[in-house]
Order: sequence, then C-alpha cells, then structure tokens
Amino acid sequence: MKTTPVSRRGFLHRGAVLSAGALLAPRPGAHAAGSDRIGVAMIGCGDRGTKDAIDCLRADPAVEIVAMADMFQDRIDSSLAKLRKEDPKRVKVTPETTFLGFEAYKRVLAMSEVKIVLMLTPPGFRPPMVRAAVEAGKHLFVEKPGAVDPVGVRSLLASARLADEKRLSIVVGTQQRWQPQYQELIRRVQAGELGEITGGQAYWNWGSSKWHWEPRKPGWSDMEWQIRCWPYFTWLSGDHIVEQHFHNMDVINWAMGSPPVSCLGTGGRQSRVTPDFGHIYDHFTVEYEYENGVRVMSMCSQIQGSTPRVGERVVCAKGAINTDRSQGHITDPRGRKIYTYDGAAHSGEVAQFTNLIRSVREGKPINECKRLAETSLTVIMGRMSAYTGRALKWDWVLNASTLDLTRPKYELGALPVDPVAIPGVTPLV
Repeated sequence: MKTTPVSRRGFLHRGAVLSAGALLAPRPGAHAAGSDRIGVAMIGCGDRGTKDAIDCLRADPAVEIVAMADMFQDRIDSSLAKLRKEDPKRVKVTPETTFLGFEAYKRVLAMSEVKIVLMLTPPGFRPPMVRAAVEAGKHLFVEKPGAVDPVGVRSLLASARLADEKRLSIVVGTQQRWQPQYQELIRRVQAGELGEITGGQAYWNWGSSKWHWEPRKPGWSDMEWQIRCWPYFTWLSGDHIVEQHFHNMDVINWAMGSPPVSCLGTGGRQSRVTPDFGHIYDHFTVEYEYENGVRVMSMCSQIQGSTPRVGERVVCAKGAINTDRSQGHITDPRGRKIYTYDGAAHSGEVAQFTNLIRSVREGKPINECKRLAETSLTVIMGRMSAYTGRALKWDWVLNASTLDLTRPKYELGALPVDPVAIPGVTPLV
C-alpha cells in the first residue's frame, strides 16, 4: 500500500486528537444511557490484561465481560478465575465465547454483542488487530505501547484516521494522564506558571530482572516460549524501553506538547546475558531533543539489585515539577520544595475506563490513537538509536524507516531468536 510521507508537524496536527475534555456531539446509534448492558471482550488474557478487565468492571455497573481470546487455554482459565472472583454475575463468558490461536481475535470481532474490545496482547500483535477492530466498528481500550516498529506506527496512524471517520473511541492505557497530581502539575507547566521549559529527565530504573519471565518447559516450541516470555523478545515487546519506559516518555511528551525531533541513545546487556533472557537489553540511556532545542535525558533499566527510580522531572526557568505515580511536587531553581499536590488522588486505572464507557454511552468519541502512535514512535526511535549507535531524526524514522519486526509466519513451531543488537554493527533500516 502506498503511504504519503508525514512530517513531524503534520503528524501532530493532521486531524484533531480528541482529549477527554474535547468530546464530540452524539453520533447516530450511540449506546443508550442508563442501565443498558455493555458487552466487553478481552483479546489477550495475561496478568496486566486481567487487571485491566477488572478495572473495566469496576468502572461501570453496566459492563459485562462476554468473550475472551488468547493463544493458550491456561491463560484464559487463570484470567477467568480472577474475573469471576471479582464479579461472577457480570462475567458472561462461556466455552462458546472463548477462542484460541493466532486468529482468535477475528472470532471476537465478529460478535455483534461486543461493543468494546480490550486490546491486551503483547505489543507486537497490536497494529493489525487495532486496524481489524476499527474496521469491525468496535470501540477500543488499547494497552501501551501500540507498536514495536515504524511500520506498525504507520498502521496505527491509519487506524486513528479511520476511527475518526467512524466516530469510534480508542482510549489508551496511559493511566498517568488520568491521575490528578499529573493533571495539576502538567497544567501549571503548560499555563506558563513556571516559565519556559529548559530540560527534563525521565526514569524507569527497576531493581528487577525477571519481569514476566519463566523457564522454558519441555514441549514448548520456539514460538510458544517466545510468546509466553514475550517481554524478552523485541518483535513482541519492543524491548523494555518501548514496553515499560513508554509511560515516562508519554508524560514528557505531554508536558512538551509535542514529540521529540531527534535522539541519540546507548544501551546494553550486562546483567541478563544468557539465552533464556531472549535478546533484549537490560539498560538504556537516550538524549531526546525537542523542537525548541530543549533536551531531555531518558534512563531505564531492569537490573536485579540496582537502585529503583520511576518518575519524571520537567525543568522550567522558575522551577521544576517532579512526578511519579504516588505524588507530585514543585521545587524552586535551588531544589527547595515549594508546592506539594495534596488533593484527591487515585491511580487513574479505573478512571480511564470510566471515561471510555461514558464516551461510548453518550456517543462522544475519545480517540487517543494518534497519541499512542506518537509516544510509541518516541521510544521506538530511542531503541533504534541505542541498537545501532546512530543519531536519528523523527521525520526519517516516521517516514523512511522500513523496520518491520513481524515474523515470516505465525505458527507454534520453530522460530530462531534474533541476535543481540551491537551498536555500530546492527544495521539501521
């Protein structure tokens, strides 16, 4: 398919990205208000996805979980047990509405009773599934990131435009965007209360090295092993800078009002060096440059025994905001704390579903898919720079890179593991 090159500015402004507060007029056929049931389906039934489904149940009493799809029956069984423990009356899944395999999602999308789809698969599967769901007329919650390569990002952009045309909601799993302390501190930055932004830092340094890892069992094919241990394979997770550090760079992009124009990254694999940890890195550092010349240092690691630090800092002429999932405060230029957010606080995890369901019920779509593509490309670009050792420009990665990590075929059989990236050797494509 021929694609039209998109400039960075055009990427930001081609069509309005709808925020939670910028809701449109009701569309014909909007879901009725009140107690009408809303059928929700899960595509992907892992631990994070099950937590999302529970939050969706908690968000609105009209929600019913009506279908589930995954690669493996044990994942569905485990998820279903947790969901039924939460609210057995609203979990309407039956053997006839549970589906297995690489194309199980198509069975879910064919169900007329499904109004909202929770897209909870490993990220490498998401771009074509998001596209198929939008084509099927489903509203979506999509976990982050949305893609693992530039080809996938371009697919998300096309899906975002189609969702606008079809007036569908796509809400993304960026819960910080719904947390009150983040909203208040970012508001102050964007209102200019702290002066011009001069720099920033983003961190996801985690003192753990075995996240969603399990030893390979006899009888597992290469493909099954990689899918079950998906965070350790770039074609599935994007590496942890993409899968996990996405959150922090999304906050930075939010504060900046745009994605970066370029980056230079480094990284490596010093702690998890054996083949049972796949081929991803265990640490990255990336310098991002933004349109106004501001530079932000990004740091993330998954190294057992290292000091953990997860959060963001946006430095302005008159002070800096310091944010994480539990608090938010402002310091003056000398580092003295001058404001601490002490208002209502919550995780944002239920709120994102409350707003999604309200948008569906009222026929006022929220479409965050462009923003999903934007932050996905931000962290993908950082990984590509670290893997290759090359400084990269946003416009080139978005429009010219041909990097496509989809596998030649999808079946539970042999699948060689890609080599560990070596800066200066790994080609830039």
